[in-house]
Amino acid sequence: MPKRKNVYLPSALLVALFLIVWQALAMGMDAAYILPSPVQVVLRLWALRGPLFTAHLPATMSVTLIGLGFSLALGVALALLMDASPTAEHALYPLIVASQTIPTTALAPLFVLWFGYTIWSKVLVTVLMTFFPVVITVFDGFRSVRTDMIDLMTTFGATRGQIFRKLKLPAALPYFFSALKMAVPLSIIGAAIGEWLGAQEGLGYFSRRMMTQLDGAGVFAPILLLSLVAMALVGVVSLLEKRAVTWRGE
Repeated sequence: MPKRKNVYLPSALLVALFLIVWQALAMGMDAAYILPSPVQVVLRLWALRGPLFTAHLPATMSVTLIGLGFSLALGVALALLMDASPTAEHALYPLIVASQTIPTTALAPLFVLWFGYTIWSKVLVTVLMTFFPVVITVFDGFRSVRTDMIDLMTTFGATRGQIFRKLKLPAALPYFFSALKMAVPLSIIGAAIGEWLGAQEGLGYFSRRMMTQLDGAGVFAPILLLSLVAMALVGVVSLLEKRAVTWRGE
């Protein structure tokens, strides 16, 4: 147990150093509307806990979870298709990479124009930002299986379905969880960007509203909340990974 606690000590020290530097810069600048101190942000978060936790956080999490679900389904489906067919791989891979070269901030206003201030305009932004790491990482997981292992199973009479279930799926599972840990923060960022550019509720919308009021601590408070939620969700994914990928330590 002591060794396990020491693992998090460097991270805790680095966070403490960052907060000290931030506090010192904020006190030296003395302009809370530009750079509020960490203490001011925490106090503002507590003061705004009512609307943030009851209205805006649920709205952002709805967009995040729906977008993440679509991204996982789309990413895994495309990875399966590219793994099953080299033709599909050659046709889809360049398009998937090209989809990430389009600035999200350029498409988000179009999504708002097409779907209005509904949840689907934000969901599309989230999907656009998150499906790429899922499809690429899971596809790499399928391709990580050694060819000689596939040949060995084929020699013993294994079907393609058996090779997939017994060999490729276990090999890709750690990659899937790695992709999920990347996709969770990106989905939250995507939801916040969509809300920032066009929404009537959500943490991104709330942060933008606070900016128009020159409330620096109010701008940072939703951002802090988003960061805490993202870290909590990544922690949950890590726990699920330890339960599902029991052989990684071996």
